[in-house]
Amino acid sequence: MAGAQTEIIETLLAWEGVTQEPHRFGGVEFCLGKREIGHIHGDWLVDIPFPTKVRDEVVAADLAAPHHILPNSGWISRYLRQPEDVETAIGLLRRSYEIALKQRKKRRLPNPPGENQKELL
Repeated sequence: MAGAQTEIIETLLAWEGVTQEPHRFGGVEFCLGKREIGHIHGDWLVDIPFPTKVRDEVVAADLAAPHHILPNSGWISRYLRQPEDVETAIGLLRRSYEIALKQRKKRRLPNPPGENQKELL
C-alpha cells in the first residue's frame, strides 16, 4: 500500500520515547528504550511482538495473522493492502507500545518497604 511506511513512521515517532532503527532482516524497527515494539517491511507488512495471550486475542479478532515465519511465537503479522490496514496496524503498534510502557514502569517502581526483605524479629 503506497505511503504506508511513511505514515506509520511519522505516527510512531510522535509517541513519547519511540525511536527508529534499521531492522536486522530489512525494514524499519520501532523501539521504546531497548525493547522492540514492532517493525515494518516497506509498504506491505508490519510485524509486532505480543505476549502470547494478547497474540491469541488479536488473531481471534482477525486483526492480524500469526507471524509469517514464526507462527507459534507471540509475534503477529499484519499485511497492508488498503488504508484500513494501516489504521489497524497503527492501533496494534499502539497496543504493543502501551504494554511496553506498563512493563517499563513496573521495572522502575521501587519495592514497598519490607517487601523482598526478611522480617527482623
